[in-house]
Amino acid sequence: MSPARPAWLVLEDGTAFKGRAVGADGEAFGEAVFNTAITGYQEILTDPSYAGQIVAMTYPHIGNYGINPEDGESRRPWVEGFVMRDCSPIASNFRAQETLQAYLTRHDLVAIDGVDTRALTLRLRERGSMKAGLSTTEPDPHALWRRVQQAPDIVGVDLVRRVTCEAPYDWPPGGGAAAAEGPAIVVMDFGVKHNILRSLAALGARVHVVPASTSAEEVLARRPDGVLLSNGPGDPAAVTYAVKTIQRLMGQVPMLGICLGHQLLGLAFGGATFKLKFGHHGGNHPVKDVATGKVEITTQNHNFAVRLDSVPHGAAVLTHLNLNDQTVEGMRHATLPIVSIQYHPEAAPGPHDARHLFQRFFELLGTAHA
Repeated sequence: MSPARPAWLVLEDGTAFKGRAVGADGEAFGEAVFNTAITGYQEILTDPSYAGQIVAMTYPHIGNYGINPEDGESRRPWVEGFVMRDCSPIASNFRAQETLQAYLTRHDLVAIDGVDTRALTLRLRERGSMKAGLSTTEPDPHALWRRVQQAPDIVGVDLVRRVTCEAPYDWPPGGGAAAAEGPAIVVMDFGVKHNILRSLAALGARVHVVPASTSAEEVLARRPDGVLLSNGPGDPAAVTYAVKTIQRLMGQVPMLGICLGHQLLGLAFGGATFKLKFGHHGGNHPVKDVATGKVEITTQNHNFAVRLDSVPHGAAVLTHLNLNDQTVEGMRHATLPIVSIQYHPEAAPGPHDARHLFQRFFELLGTAHA
C-alpha cells in the first residue's frame, strides 16, 4: 500500500481541514458546497451543473460500489474537487469497472478524505457557500488561504460555455430506438444530463441537442414540437444570450425548463434570480405540487432561485414549492405553453416521484397542436 499523501481543504473564511489525498496530485479552486445524497457519487461527479464547485459529501462512506461506464451523466467529470469523510479503497458491486479512487486519479481530479464533513457542512450552513482551495502540494494552509482569497467568484461568470456541446447531435447517439413518428424535441444544452435525454427518448421523442449559443432561428429551423431548456452550472444572470434566445422562442413553440433552464425562463419572463445561502444539493428535498397537494421527494443541484414576485404583470404562476425554505420549485406561463421546474425529474430519488413531469410536457405538446 502506498503511503498516505497529506492534503488541505481551506475555506475563504480561513477554516482549514487536513486530510488525505485520494485522487490526483495538484490543486483545485472553486465554490465549496455540500451534497446530502447517500448514493449517486458518479452522477454527481459527472453532472455539468457542478462546474466551478468543490463538492463535499455529507454521507460518511463514499465509493463502496465503485464506478461503471453506464452511470455517468455526461462525457466526463466536471467538479473542481471532491471531499469525503471516508473514500472506500475497494469496489464491491457486480457492475463496477474500477474504484472511485482510480477514477478520480484517471481523470486528474483532486480529492480528499479524512475530513470532518459534519463540521464542514455546519460551517457552510452557517456562513454560506464560499470560495475554497484544495491542495495536495501546498503544505502551508495559510499560504493556500491567501490564494483562495485571490480566486475568482463564480457569481456573474458564464460557466455554461465551458460545459455545452460544441456541435449539434441526436440522441441516442448513432440513432437507435427513438420512434420515427414521435415528437421532435430540441434540447438546448446548458449542461444537460444524459438521463434527461434518455427520459425523452424513452417516451418516443426524436431528440436533437444543440449548443447553448444556438439562435432562436436555428432552433425553429429544426421544426421542433417542443424545446427543452436543460440544467447547467452557475449564475443564470450571466447567460444573457440564452435569455434573449428564449424570449424569441416564447409564443413560437412549447417549452420545458429544468434547473438552470427554469431560472433562465424566470429571467426571460422579466423576473429576477437570487443566490441562495448554501444552495440545494442532494436527493431528499421535499417539493409540493401546488395544484394537487402531493409532495415529491426530489433531487436538486442549484445555488440560485427565481423570485416569482419579480415577474411582471402576473405572467408566471407558481406550480411547485420547496417545503424546506419556501423557494420557487416550479412555474408556468399564464397564457403560453411554457412550464419549468427547479429540480431534476430524471434523477428518480423517490424513486419515480417526478417522472410524470416529462409526460406532462408531452401532453402540453398535444395541447399546443390541438
